[in-house]
Amino acid sequence: MSQQKTPPAQQQSEQPGKEHKMHPEPQYFSEDYKPAAKLAGKVAVITGGDSGIGRAVAVHYAQEGAKVVLVYLEEHKDAKEAAQAVKEVGGEVMTYSGNLSSKEVCNDLIDKVIQRYSQIDVLVNNAGEQHPKENIEDIAQEQLEETFGTNVFAMFYLIQLAVAHMPKGSSIINTTSVTAYKGNPILLDYSSSKGAITSLTRSLAINLAAKGIRVNGVAPGPIWTPLIPSTFDQETVAEFGANTPMGRPGQPCEVAPAYVYLACRDSSYVSGQVIHVNGGTPVNG
Repeated sequence: MSQQKTPPAQQQSEQPGKEHKMHPEPQYFSEDYKPAAKLAGKVAVITGGDSGIGRAVAVHYAQEGAKVVLVYLEEHKDAKEAAQAVKEVGGEVMTYSGNLSSKEVCNDLIDKVIQRYSQIDVLVNNAGEQHPKENIEDIAQEQLEETFGTNVFAMFYLIQLAVAHMPKGSSIINTTSVTAYKGNPILLDYSSSKGAITSLTRSLAINLAAKGIRVNGVAPGPIWTPLIPSTFDQETVAEFGANTPMGRPGQPCEVAPAYVYLACRDSSYVSGQVIHVNGGTPVNG
C-alpha cells in the first residue's frame, strides 16, 4: 500500500465530492488484509458508502461475508464503482440514493432493507459534510441546519428506525472525528456535530445495552476522501495530513479494519467506546 506523504494540490467545487475525480484516488482495498468470515450472513447498512471510508468499510465487510447496503446522496458513478468493488470480492450489494436528513427518506431506506433482508445486523452511520468558515459569525443558519441535518439528525433518524429490526448481538458504529476531541478553528459547526455524535454514542450504548445492541464510534483523523478536495482550497489539500505525527493522511483502507472489529464478535465486550485512527495524534477520551 502506498503511503504518499501528502496529496498534490487539487480542488472540487461541490460536496460531498467525487472519488473518481481525485488524484491519486483513495485506497479502499489492501492486499495485506486477511478476512476470516467474521461477518458471515450479516446485513450491514453503510451510509456514505459510495466513496472514501464508507466504500472501504463496504469492501472489508463484504470480504468478511456480510451483505452490504450502500447508501449515498447522489454520486451515482462512485456508487456504481463501490458496488462493483463489493461484487469483486464476492459480496452481495444493494444501493440506495437519498438525502438522509429527511426522516421520510430514512424510513423508505429502512423499509426497503427490511423488505429485502428482514433484519439489520450492523448499522454504520458514516455520511457527513463540512463547510469551513473563519468566523462563527459567518456560519449561516442554513449551513448550521444542513451540517447537523446530515451529521446528527440523519443518524438519529436511522437509529430510531433501525433498532426495531436489529437482533441481539447487533452493532451500531458511528463515525465521529478527531475534531470532536482536539477542535478545529475553521470547522466550528462540523466539530460541534461530531462532539454530539460522540456523546450520542456513549449514551446510546448505555440505553441499548439491555437489548444486546452494542454502540461504538470511530474517530478518524485526516483521511484521504472526496470530502477533502471538495472542502478545502488547493494549498490546504497539498498540506493535508502533514501535521500528524506520521506526517501524512491516512487511507480509507487503514480505517476500515476498526469498523470490522467493532461490527464482529471480537468486540463483544466493547460498547460506548471510540477508536481513534488518526496518525498518532493523542486525544483525551
